[in-house]
Amino acid sequence: MATNHQINFLRNKITEIGSAIFFNESDSVLKLPTSIVTSLTLDDYGYVWFFIQKPRQDLRQFDNDFPVRLDFFKKGKDYFLQVIGKGWVVTDPEEMNTFFKQPEDAPQVSNDMVLVKVKMTKAEYYETRTGQGSWWRSAFSAFTTWFRNSNNYRPDIYYPAS
Repeated sequence: MATNHQINFLRNKITEIGSAIFFNESDSVLKLPTSIVTSLTLDDYGYVWFFIQKPRQDLRQFDNDFPVRLDFFKKGKDYFLQVIGKGWVVTDPEEMNTFFKQPEDAPQVSNDMVLVKVKMTKAEYYETRTGQGSWWRSAFSAFTTWFRNSNNYRPDIYYPAS
């Protein structure tokens, strides 16, 4: 199980980056689309919470849970995160109320948004090299790190759900 230190480390990194690309990796025909999401929080239990655009279809037609990948990257940061986990669309008003301790804590969200939570099962933290090279070289280095895992880019791996 992840320690409080590991959860706090991941929470700080996710908060600093702020947004991610959400991938629903389910094999279902009907699934939530790939989206750019802004992370609301990472709670003490290893759940990342965020809103996504509500699909046109009835939410009851979607799988109850689904595999998820979140890629956290921000230009200018010397690291990025890749989070693997299991996601759920939160539709229960009671669960939403427990997430938002006070009604004023809840962000103003239109009816075309839905709350999603993802239980992290694996988080890979990569540090990219930043040097005195050009911005193009830094951008290329960061981009290629996403697609290969050479000896120069070994991630720190956390298993928050273990």
